[in-house]
Amino acid sequence: MGLLEKSLFGETPTVVCAEFLDALLADYPRRDFQVRLWDGTTCGTERQPRFTLVLKHPGALRAMFLSPSELALGEAYIDDDYDIEGDVEAAFDLADYLLGQERSLWQSLDLTARLQRLPGSDLPRTGLHPTGFPGPVHSKDRDRQAVRHHYDLPAEFYALWLDRRMVYSCAYFAKPEEDLDTAQVRKLDYICRKLRLRPGERLLDIGCGWGGLIMHAAAHYSVEAVGITLSVPQADVARKRLHESALNNRCRVEVCDYRDMEHDQQYDKIVSVGMFEHVGEELLPEYFRRACSLLRPGGVFLNHGIAYSANYRRRGPSFTDRYVFPDGELLPISTSLRAAELSGFEVRDVESLREHYALTLHHWVRRLEARAEEARRITNDNTYRIWRLYMAGAAHGFRTGRLNVYQTLLARPRHGDSGLPLTREDWYRV
Repeated sequence: MGLLEKSLFGETPTVVCAEFLDALLADYPRRDFQVRLWDGTTCGTERQPRFTLVLKHPGALRAMFLSPSELALGEAYIDDDYDIEGDVEAAFDLADYLLGQERSLWQSLDLTARLQRLPGSDLPRTGLHPTGFPGPVHSKDRDRQAVRHHYDLPAEFYALWLDRRMVYSCAYFAKPEEDLDTAQVRKLDYICRKLRLRPGERLLDIGCGWGGLIMHAAAHYSVEAVGITLSVPQADVARKRLHESALNNRCRVEVCDYRDMEHDQQYDKIVSVGMFEHVGEELLPEYFRRACSLLRPGGVFLNHGIAYSANYRRRGPSFTDRYVFPDGELLPISTSLRAAELSGFEVRDVESLREHYALTLHHWVRRLEARAEEARRITNDNTYRIWRLYMAGAAHGFRTGRLNVYQTLLARPRHGDSGLPLTREDWYRV
């Protein structure tokens, strides 16, 4: 990058940082960002940068790169070793490059030697520790703790950046410039049309969040709906919203694990949106078998969940797994479809909404940033930084194809009769 000249008075931390960045970014093809050091020195593009990497102290690069990984970069951000001004999503292109480089032993040793010439940080660390829970992974008690870690933040925090209905899942956009509220209503209605809901049918929503989908289904399709969640605060908010909207006579929300649903409770249609990521590969057969047993013959189950590309191989520990979604597991869609079929379902439709989730997350990040001070007041600065980084990274993952999200329509045929029409035209009839 040609950042700085050596000081006449010796090698300062500013010069060491500049030389390290020169070596680290020598082959990086994009020059659309800027670096600003703790002393105000700026390096990089003279034009309007897409983002600015702000190093807060002389030991920032050492914290970020002495043991480089996604987790190390994330933890350095939480601890305010650096900040990202401008388009935080664009910074992940640079992060991919930095973590994906294959370096020779000599190059690695050279970079490490440069970092060791920098001071360690004398700033107090946050004391924040990665999340870990006792007990076997995906046991009922541990799943309850993991889910509540993520969803038991104050509802006011989520309300800052979600749409008016507090739908915490991928929206469905007709055009890229559409507003979030419109796209989320379109998604709710699209799901109801895919399920082909009819008045009087019984609908089960596994992982109902704050109740947005069951409220929409009851109000517009006249169904009897039950939602389940493991989060007590979510259930409390959902029940309050149902009462205020006078839908509590047709909807109810229970705090319940899907594994505890009684087999004699039969439903015409089942839906799960954004809960599937918490199930885990080992429990996929139980998850699908349980849904199949709760579904009447001739019914359908719409499973909406995030998946990893089968071609993606992560390097090192995951920031999101440690700080955001403990025990979460993302799997290729092929793994999920096989488990569903082996559990008695017929796969009727699979649709990717990848671009829609990238747009959704872009809205969420911008809305969170616009209300950053409120977010910090409701929670704290660590939480704000974790969620900003997590959602921006997820947006990047969907934009690049590393992540995908699928709506899978599964049928439980009655003696070979799916009960479904020959075409999907009714899904798109407005």
